[in-house]
Amino acid sequence: MEVKLGFGAVPKPQYVFVSKEADHCWYMLAEDEKRIPIYERALTGVITGIEVNKKVENTFGEVIRTDLNVLADKPYIIRSGSDTYFCKGLLLSLDALTSEQLRNPLTISVRPGDSNVVFCNIYDPVTYRSVGVSWDGHNEIDWQALGQKVSLKINRIQNLNQEPIQISANTTASEIHEVLIAESDTYLAQLNWTPEQGREYLQQRYNKRSRLQLSDTEILDFIDYLKLQLTQSCPT
Repeated sequence: MEVKLGFGAVPKPQYVFVSKEADHCWYMLAEDEKRIPIYERALTGVITGIEVNKKVENTFGEVIRTDLNVLADKPYIIRSGSDTYFCKGLLLSLDALTSEQLRNPLTISVRPGDSNVVFCNIYDPVTYRSVGVSWDGHNEIDWQALGQKVSLKINRIQNLNQEPIQISANTTASEIHEVLIAESDTYLAQLNWTPEQGREYLQQRYNKRSRLQLSDTEILDFIDYLKLQLTQSCPT
């Protein structure tokens, strides 16, 4: 992405919102909060992160949203309701993509449905093929667990110095946590940390006594800390 020198707009991500209207399905907000329609149906870029089930304050009070970060001609954040068909289709598609596919540009598109429904489809911009997902049994899906799994996969592979965790469509949230615990075991052994050292650090850093009590975000932070200690301890 080319950097333009001189005066210009504040370099902050552009939020994009999902809403079914007569002639468009997403929009941006101007400085005065006026809606700016986006008539194009698709945005192509590299997915750089996702925040699921995020608490956001708006004029209606506290709502739950999902933010998808996409780097295109500028950074965009696609914000959608976490309980919408758009968000659910997004999660199903992202779950079906491999880590290698997620490293490459993808096309996120909107498609109007009945009533106020907007569907999400993801395409490979090179082959023009859409990601095939199935809505069978979607009423029984644990969407919160699926969101956590997708978040872990996407946010983890952005660090190019780390090997992506291999997560299949059948991997559960508890199995993901077990993978992270096992990864931290490896680094603890390499550092020759005693159980007492580990508990002391967890207590000071997270106010928790066991890695089993850590959230996925906390255990990832702990792993990054251990890897940093290994790097600093290696002779140059």
